[in-house]
Amino acid sequence: MEEAVAVEVEGLTVWYDGKRVLENISFKVPRYSVLAIMGPSGSGKSTLLRAINRLLDYVPQARVEGRVRVYGVDVYRENPYKVRRMMGMVFQTPTPFPHLSIYDNVALGPRLHGLVKSREELDRLVEWALREAMLWEEVKDRLNDPPTRLSGGQQQRLALARALAVKPKLLLLDEPTANIDPQNSRKLEESIRRVATQEGVTVIMVTHTPQQALRVSDYVAFIYNGGLVEFGRTRDVALNPSHELTSMYFRGEI
Repeated sequence: MEEAVAVEVEGLTVWYDGKRVLENISFKVPRYSVLAIMGPSGSGKSTLLRAINRLLDYVPQARVEGRVRVYGVDVYRENPYKVRRMMGMVFQTPTPFPHLSIYDNVALGPRLHGLVKSREELDRLVEWALREAMLWEEVKDRLNDPPTRLSGGQQQRLALARALAVKPKLLLLDEPTANIDPQNSRKLEESIRRVATQEGVTVIMVTHTPQQALRVSDYVAFIYNGGLVEFGRTRDVALNPSHELTSMYFRGEI
């Protein structure tokens, strides 16, 4: 029996200023799984992520062809704000709002979207999100502090808590551990696994590290020069890649 699909990408092609940067990408991501998008720098990984949540709408020279469905919603036929409401996003560099407290950074999304009806409900949601990001114990006594007092790794986990607080169906992560230390990277990876397996969130994560993909993901997509070279279950692809380029990437030769 085929697994329920969270994300379906079909024939996705992206052009930047007349140059094709992604070509005919197609794959399906089962619900409540983690997909790692791998590939060398410049292969189109981040572009693929931004095509899914329509951030490319803000790039005047970008043109998107093909189809993206998220939980049955045709992304490019739906209101973009409704589309992004289904998703949370964490970028490579920590992006806390410096003028807001740690608490208010997490609470902002639920307030804007009307997800809570009382302060008590908001308190519970903020605590839940911070716990899921493995940050609660470190900040519970200083929730009114500005996020600038946190380390870079803590700020990145705060960004994850902020994304989770809006209760997304799909979580998009663009190399979230690239600029943080190993200890915070480990905690972030643990959080990613937990929200997928226990909280019912589907995760798509861009990574340039095959080892991270092996630790965190259920499925991998290997992108090279804008094309999808290989897609499949992580262990299957790692142990028995069907393409020599994939094998070279796992060996660190690309």
